Amino acid sequence: MPHIQVTPSLQLDEAEIDLSFIRSSGPGGQNVNKVATAVQLRFDARRSPSLPNAVAVRLIKLAGKRATTEGVIVMTANSHRTQEANRKDAIARLVELVREATVVQAKRVKTKVSKGEKKQRLESKIKRSTAKKRRQVGRGDWD
Repeated sequence: MPHIQVTPSLQLDEAEIDLSFIRSSGPGGQNVNKVATAVQLRFDARRSPSLPNAVAVRLIKLAGKRATTEGVIVMTANSHRTQEANRKDAIARLVELVREATVVQAKRVKTKVSKGEKKQRLESKIKRSTAKKRRQVGRGDWD
């Protein structure tokens, strides 16, 4: 079976990708109701033997609304006029999504505000407050 190279260490088996051709929406001239040029790609990320479990979980999360509750990723490509171009586009988009899922995001480390920064912030607030209070001279001294 042919494989699709995603990263140097990861490849997808083409047999795992299910492609079906459907009619494309929008204008298309005389062929609009006769030729099925749009491609619907289905890839079962949850049950894929090619993907490590951690990558599959990240892939489903990255796919968002393109992923079903069963973990199947569904993509539709209809930006080109030919089946072949749309097929290549759909596969390229899937490969790019899988490539993004292979990157592990670094955990965010919480940091504390330093004492110096707190002190500086409070001093600037006091300074601003006194400047505003000086402008209020004569307030309430009406006869």
